[in-house]
Amino acid sequence: MKLLIFGSEGQLGRCLLPRLNGYELVVPSQQDVDFFRADSIAPTIDASQADYVINLAAYTAVDKAESEPELAEAINHLAVIEIARRCAELELPLLHISTDFVFSGSKSTPYKPIDPCLPLNRYGQSKRGGEQAILQHKPHRSIILRTAWLYSDCGSNFLLTMLRLMRERTQLKIISDQTGTPTSAYSLADVIARFLPTSAEGIYHWTDAGVASWYDFAVAIYEEALVRDLVPPGVEILPISSWQYPTPARRPDFSVLDKSQTCEALQVQPQHWRQELRLVLDRMLDVTPVN
Repeated sequence: MKLLIFGSEGQLGRCLLPRLNGYELVVPSQQDVDFFRADSIAPTIDASQADYVINLAAYTAVDKAESEPELAEAINHLAVIEIARRCAELELPLLHISTDFVFSGSKSTPYKPIDPCLPLNRYGQSKRGGEQAILQHKPHRSIILRTAWLYSDCGSNFLLTMLRLMRERTQLKIISDQTGTPTSAYSLADVIARFLPTSAEGIYHWTDAGVASWYDFAVAIYEEALVRDLVPPGVEILPISSWQYPTPARRPDFSVLDKSQTCEALQVQPQHWRQELRLVLDRMLDVTPVN
């Protein structure tokens, strides 16, 4: 099977590609296909002669999207319209990655795939637009896979930001009243690979197991990194409320995702997010000098 993968240069793509042994891969770069020019997308799909399309490409600068919404809209919504339309015309299966930010965060129990969407910010609105494009133009043989709080040992993410700040500062103040689930890009990549040979379609959720605040996640990063000599001792991590750290984009207070449908479809169970964090930090030890 030949796979066309948009966004393969991002952190999720870099975690996914090694898991696709046995597939023929077409991985256009940002120079090969311009998501700001929708008319470049269909020719890329046509030229690939792919059997399956995976869209990992996304505008993920949540706060910047408030001041440049047209960029988020172009990548997360308008480009997805073109992908969905062309995949429908060619009868190609499509797997698209979406986000917990399509929800408002007003619930106190995990969000199910069928729950109503009410994004709070421009980023979430653009990602919901992409979902609706697929539901309208490519309702069959398509998978919308929502995830949350994605991180890895590459790219730009909360883990790498925290490790850098822990080396630079002696005190960090981290928001403690937003709740979700940290998710390793490696565990999400495993689930994507498991979906490919199936006939599944519709909306699915995947995160690692458990629940945490950003403060909880930061404390765990520090504790696990400290025992691996990845950060210095003596860093104080303090919890703060969202109002003490205002951001341009409003975030959901609660965005835990219900994964039961994915677990049933693939016969898999997620590991706890802290165990997945340990695995990612152990990977970093293989390439990071220890002082």
